[in-house]
Amino acid sequence: MIYLKLSQKKYTSADLNWQDAKSRSSYEMKDNPSFRPAISNHVDDMDQYDTIFLGFPIWWYVAPTIINTFLESYDLKDKNIIVFATSGSSGLGQTEKKLQESTNATFISGARLNANISKAELQNWVKTLKY
Repeated sequence: MIYLKLSQKKYTSADLNWQDAKSRSSYEMKDNPSFRPAISNHVDDMDQYDTIFLGFPIWWYVAPTIINTFLESYDLKDKNIIVFATSGSSGLGQTEKKLQESTNATFISGARLNANISKAELQNWVKTLKY
């Protein structure tokens, strides 16, 4: 299992202020959806993985654009991707469909998870997955 810290530049509270049209997240998501922030980590041997659990917060009903940067950095043919996301109120919406544009992987329906999900609830969700 690998945990990646993707962003080269840490997001500050001001960067994440979705109510500020000039914030970094607003620029990346609303004003420039083709923007691809640089990632700080790289998986040296992605071939060893068949299934990738990909987690992130939902921004403007989709994944942050850095997730596209990650997907576009690898040939993920024959890989399964299971998306899980956090959000204050939004569901996954078109997230998986939009991410599919950045990769040749197969997406397995994921879930929006509450921030206070218990370990048992998380384990039960994983058990329901078919991959």
